[in-house]
Amino acid sequence: MTKKRVLSGIQPSGALHIGNYFGMMRQMVAYQKSSDLYCFIASYHALTSVSDGGRLRSDIMEVALDFLALGLDPDKTIFWVQSDVPEVTELTWILSNVTGMGLLERCHSYKDKVAKGLTPNHGLFAYPVLMAADILLYQSQIVPVGKDQKQHVEVARDIALRFNHIYGETFVLPEPEINDDIAVIPGVDGQKMSKSYNNTIEIFCAEKALRKRVMGIVTDSAPVEAKKDPAKSIIYALYKLFADEKQSEELADRFLAGGLKYGEVKKELYELISEHFAPYKKRREDMKNNIDYVYEVLAKGAEKAREKASATIDKVRREIGIKY
Repeated sequence: MTKKRVLSGIQPSGALHIGNYFGMMRQMVAYQKSSDLYCFIASYHALTSVSDGGRLRSDIMEVALDFLALGLDPDKTIFWVQSDVPEVTELTWILSNVTGMGLLERCHSYKDKVAKGLTPNHGLFAYPVLMAADILLYQSQIVPVGKDQKQHVEVARDIALRFNHIYGETFVLPEPEINDDIAVIPGVDGQKMSKSYNNTIEIFCAEKALRKRVMGIVTDSAPVEAKKDPAKSIIYALYKLFADEKQSEELADRFLAGGLKYGEVKKELYELISEHFAPYKKRREDMKNNIDYVYEVLAKGAEKAREKASATIDKVRREIGIKY
């Protein structure tokens, strides 16, 4: 049976956190067993928020280390840096010419980011076109995303439909895939975990920093003896991500019984997180001491990605009339 092509990317715009892990990275590691997986580091997308070249260069390598340490296998996955495949920017420009302004103006992500203080610019506004190019260039069938990115996959479909209507069948129509169980991971303040909100728990932070972050999780002012609703607790929501079913049920019972001390549960959560990532941290440290291996993985991944990208862009050039 032919494997479906799955594609996803992640921005190198700061240290990756457990929201990235449960929302995307763990899924990618699982997908490589059953899918034709394409996974990339979205370096061009990061330019909408990162303007320090040295930092971006460093963040790209940190993300590569994180993914490989967490189990992404370059022998089973095409793994590369977005900017190492220049065909994606060419396709972005071509797609821009079949993308209506109204389609982009309806994108809530742009409005949300501007409302949160990001300076509006063309890159931020045209972000969905670049994302469409990422998806369509590799003829992706499945695109795992969080609920906040579903609209961008729908935009990619709309752009593909428009292009196919004008020039003939060229692009596969992608489908978004959302895991409702882990669609939103709460940050330490209760909002969606995001680097933008500075409310993250980093995957590979030092133990002291991890403990401080977990102990700083926001809680309500209910007295110790009061019964508490686990469904409204940030601590419980994060605890469930790492605990097994029995542990989760036992903690829920402790919430409902009264007498629970938030500080004690935070310590338990810290231990769970630390234990979960310990083997990955060791693997990452070993890999960091052999950084040439990481460069080699990314170079080979880009070469494989360009093979598929070149075939698509060659067809596109012929269809639009610039290849003669």
